[in-house]
Amino acid sequence: MTSSAVTKSGAPARTHFGLHQYAICMAGIVWREGLRFLHQRERFISALVRPLVWLFIFAAGFRQVLGVSIIPPYETYVLYEVYITPGLIAMIQLFNGMQSSLSMVYDREMGNMRTLLVSPMPRWFLLSSKLIAGTAVSLLQVYAYLVIAYFWEIEPPTPWGYLTVLPALILVGLMLGSLGLLLSSLIKQLENFAGVMNFVIFPMFFASSALYPLWRVQESSPWLYYVCQANPFTHAVELIRFAFYQQLNVRALAIVLACGIVFMAGAILAYNPAIGLSLRRAG
Repeated sequence: MTSSAVTKSGAPARTHFGLHQYAICMAGIVWREGLRFLHQRERFISALVRPLVWLFIFAAGFRQVLGVSIIPPYETYVLYEVYITPGLIAMIQLFNGMQSSLSMVYDREMGNMRTLLVSPMPRWFLLSSKLIAGTAVSLLQVYAYLVIAYFWEIEPPTPWGYLTVLPALILVGLMLGSLGLLLSSLIKQLENFAGVMNFVIFPMFFASSALYPLWRVQESSPWLYYVCQANPFTHAVELIRFAFYQQLNVRALAIVLACGIVFMAGAILAYNPAIGLSLRRAG
């Protein structure tokens, strides 16, 4: 690592890091997020309780009322609990992304991220490391849920489905985590976080294809159908749904990638001290 304390004009010089220093920084952030997840067992339990309540109670009650006809990627009629499983998986990642952004708000104000943000490390790299750490935690939660769902006879057509769904889970986790980082940059106080999340999580989840096919929504409410189509969470659910059945939904893939890039770019700009802090103070 080569660096200078100040330039000739007296301004701080730019610090240059090698790959080894970047790797150490990323490993530290990921390791800390993993330790936090292991020590907060209630976080792991709560992440599973929400989808399991929907699976065991809600789906069982509406199994006969909300039957699902043959729609891609399904080749036969499926039970309602089979249909909502991809949506519940995406819900796990959505809540994890929001919880990760909550920890970001706390760390930014009084935790270790407050120190890291004033370090010579580029902020885009710090945010990317935080995003990767949160996505890795969400993958553990998702596969723990899939293990439980297996005993409920909810599984892909072949065991390869557990592997083909992994890239989709990574992309969805990165997109939802980026959204969480963007929201965390706009929240000044930790007390305001819960209210903001209620206006993000529930509309995104219910106005999507997580709980019901979009053709049913279109029959009952055309305007809500267009809202669901514009919801990035809808395409995240469909990407997971098709990947679980070893198929690729190209449209969902493109939208998830585009939204993830936009959300991450917005978070990086918002955390830029020359842009983001001035916007938050002016706001």
